[in-house]
Amino acid sequence: MNTKRLVILGSTGSIGRQTLDVVREQRDRFDVIGLAAGRNATLLEEQAREFKPRLIWSSREESRSALESAGARARWTPLDEQAADTDADLVVVGTVGAAGLMPTLAALRAGKAVVLANKEVLVMAGALVTATAKQGGGELLPVDSEHSAMWQCLWGEERSAISRIILTASGGAFRDYTLEQLENVTPDEALNHPTWKMGRKITVDSATLMNKGFEAIETRWLFDVPLDRIDIVMHRESIVHSLVEFVDGSVKAQLGEPDMRLPIQVALCYPERVAGPTMKPFDLVRMGELHFEAPQMRKFPALGIALKAGLQGGTYPAVLAGADEAAVGHFLAGHLRFTEIPVLLEEALTAHHSSADTDLEAILEADAWARAFADDWVKVRPADA
Repeated sequence: MNTKRLVILGSTGSIGRQTLDVVREQRDRFDVIGLAAGRNATLLEEQAREFKPRLIWSSREESRSALESAGARARWTPLDEQAADTDADLVVVGTVGAAGLMPTLAALRAGKAVVLANKEVLVMAGALVTATAKQGGGELLPVDSEHSAMWQCLWGEERSAISRIILTASGGAFRDYTLEQLENVTPDEALNHPTWKMGRKITVDSATLMNKGFEAIETRWLFDVPLDRIDIVMHRESIVHSLVEFVDGSVKAQLGEPDMRLPIQVALCYPERVAGPTMKPFDLVRMGELHFEAPQMRKFPALGIALKAGLQGGTYPAVLAGADEAAVGHFLAGHLRFTEIPVLLEEALTAHHSSADTDLEAILEADAWARAFADDWVKVRPADA
């Protein structure tokens, strides 16, 4: 068995921590050579002492000396350089938002396999990322439960045989709320997801259904399927993670417990399937009934806004991603009501003049413009908006 050498970007976040859980269970299969994180230098230092990476980085520069020592004299190495390191076999991109774009491109240019858990990377720059993978010889391995499900359903299948992809959505924290109740929800309520334990940003995106719009756009790029052949259904139990319908009418689905360690392990171990000691046996009888319904577009307009931006293309998806990241930050800080998030997004997309060019410079400019627009909008909107 060949040991795979891992770089984990965002190691202190939800995906990073669960990736390390999988590594602990499969110690003989993986060697962690790089760790990078944001401001949680305390947890990063603990991880460095345990896994002894030779590359390390944190946004807290003042922690550099302690982190280098914790990794047995690890070398302070920024995300892009870790992603392209000669020794890396797999690069796990578990960072949040636009911060994942440049390391993903660096890894793909260097011909690495990228275990991609960052939604915004493909939303912002799907054409650029997939073209870079082809040119550099890199590979995208999806780790979202929905995209992992589609990917597993497509093993051994021709892409030309796909008729439709059906993307499932739990509905998030407010799936049973009325429009009136949504007016006054708090960040703490939004962060209380009924089935998944995720990072703060993605949990809020789940509550607005923005994450389903993002995932539809990601699906378009990961599997080369037009957006109009991607359907979204609500499935509150989060047991059927997604489905693929083929041209002969056959449908494949991937089912499993809502545990992110399973799709992470699938991506890390691919093309092998490996037993995981923490994985529970799947019991359909215990599951009982499974329910499916159409998404409530009127109650959750962010989903429609995201799908429209994806269809428009150009730099509109980059604006969508940038404005949403800023809007969620303002909501969590108490500067914005939950129901104002889609209002802000709609106004940002309406005000934006898309560039026909979607190279890296245009994408980064659109992202920066969207963040500035969102910040200004929050400052100047009427207090009772």
